[in-house]
Amino acid sequence: MTLHTPARTTTAIAVGIALACAGGIGAAAAAPTQAPAAAPAAAPAAAPAETGTTDRLIVKYRGERAGTTPSGTTQSKRRDRIQAAAAPLGGAAEHVRATAQGAQVWSLGTDLEVADVEAIAAQVEADPAVEYAEPDRLMQPLAAAPNDTRWAEQWDLQTTSVGIDVRTAWDTTRGAGVNVAVIDTGYRPHADLAANIVGGYDLIADTAVANDGNGRDADAADPGDWTTTNQCATGWTARGSSWHGTHVAGTISAVTNNGVGVAGIAPESKVVPVRVLGRCGGYTSDIADAMIWASGGTVSGVPANANPAKVLNLSLGGSGTCDTTSQNAITSARSRGTVVVVAAGNSNTNVSSSSPANCSGVVAVAAYGPTGARAYYSNYGTLVDIAAPGGDTSGGSANGILSTLNTGTSTPGSDSYAFYQGTSMAAPHVAAVAALMLSANPSLTPDQVESLLKSSAQPFVATCSSCGAGMLDAATAVAAATGGTTPTPTPTPTPTPTPPAGSIAESESNNTRATADPAPRPSTFTGTIGSTSDTDYVSVVVPAGATLTVSLTAGVASADYDLYLYNAAGTRVASSTRGAGLVDTVTYTNSGTASATFYPRVLYYSGTTGTSGTYTLAIS
Repeated sequence: MTLHTPARTTTAIAVGIALACAGGIGAAAAAPTQAPAAAPAAAPAAAPAETGTTDRLIVKYRGERAGTTPSGTTQSKRRDRIQAAAAPLGGAAEHVRATAQGAQVWSLGTDLEVADVEAIAAQVEADPAVEYAEPDRLMQPLAAAPNDTRWAEQWDLQTTSVGIDVRTAWDTTRGAGVNVAVIDTGYRPHADLAANIVGGYDLIADTAVANDGNGRDADAADPGDWTTTNQCATGWTARGSSWHGTHVAGTISAVTNNGVGVAGIAPESKVVPVRVLGRCGGYTSDIADAMIWASGGTVSGVPANANPAKVLNLSLGGSGTCDTTSQNAITSARSRGTVVVVAAGNSNTNVSSSSPANCSGVVAVAAYGPTGARAYYSNYGTLVDIAAPGGDTSGGSANGILSTLNTGTSTPGSDSYAFYQGTSMAAPHVAAVAALMLSANPSLTPDQVESLLKSSAQPFVATCSSCGAGMLDAATAVAAATGGTTPTPTPTPTPTPTPPAGSIAESESNNTRATADPAPRPSTFTGTIGSTSDTDYVSVVVPAGATLTVSLTAGVASADYDLYLYNAAGTRVASSTRGAGLVDTVTYTNSGTASATFYPRVLYYSGTTGTSGTYTLAIS
């Protein structure tokens, strides 16, 4: 069945394997539109003042113009005042340089939270001789919101608790150099997609299923997969053409920042369309050949693929155990270094009965809607690896996944866009992020890609039981692929964490690394944010090669405290700054050859303080 779903009904698969959209082939959650409705592009995000770190302070002294050289006595007094303000936080003071505006840059000797440096600046600014003082913030590149007219409707790609944060990933890569095979219904040459289509093949051997008058050939264009009543089986309901492959391909690689329509997740990657699904679905034998051919293998009677794919997307499935034909094809593709991503299915049942998602070596993807909860149709179970946005249009069509489509109800019409829902829509999110990862680090193996996808996933923000390791996060996955400070891959399935060995209560003052409360691994640390300026440090010794995981839970749902992790040198190595009511988690591996001390830090952001400002740190 196709893994996109317009309705809550489930359609039986009568011939081979059909598309993976819950509710049947080809029906959209909302009627396609001829032209995109104009929607303003989101404004570029600005870094919030309360987050980030810096080790420098800018101070402008009254009456001091550019080029002025203060006396040694004056500078000494200034240094003493700054050092007095910085010392409680472990800082010092050293003059760095003058600016073109006549201000002075001072080093604080250690990396501090911007909020702490703002507090230091406030103390320095109390001197009547100071015109102003402020943190010398470290800025980071931010990919601007694309100008695609319907970007604002793509909730699934935004930097939110349910979006995959693709813009941060774009600061590193947009997928250049990676081909993604969309093994599906073929493609339409949509104006918002065609530039990113390369090669492809029609591997449907049966002319009745192909619906294009012939069997296998080099034309992967989608002629339409509409069916009539009873055409595929007794009781079969007539359906319009789905243009399913075009929708999936648009999610992966729609042309981006072209002032039109939607943005793709990996807009510099290329899509290799491989047509295996037609009228009534598609045969396992064709799909298996497609996996082999798309990944660079040999299929008798078919020319070699000149554009072998590093990622395969299969937004399709059927009921039953994993068959030998599919498993052998998956194993063959993986042997050539290709990642195989499969939609988990839309039957609201355990994925163990949905093939090929239940095959070994695939990345099986469940779906959630705009609340972050498992979509009502999505399959689940221990074989699911990760969850991604698939939409849930039960609350309105705009809660689906918007992508490229065609207006034709049977044969092709004109370009359009539509909201679909289904694990068919979730899978290409993961496939596209895998492409970003491989673009950033081409040496990754399929096992490494899967492990990094899972270990970099974010905790669920709503109920999504048996939905895999967490919610897809493009930014952290790409950072993990490039050796950033995201979590080290964990085995599959993720083992149950060892329960905390004991509980440790906070001992004030613990507002610097030097006065941090020691805590063993594993343990539970309990503390209180006494005021808006309070901060707490904990010290944890981590053996060589071991991974430290710390989770912060506020005692009151309205409280928003952030979690940071520092090494012994005071460098921040990980952070989590999720909103009120959400658990913050950081994970870091000691890659050194000896034990090392790390410092989890809890910092106030907003909400409750004082006796009600309690929190717990689960340390493992």
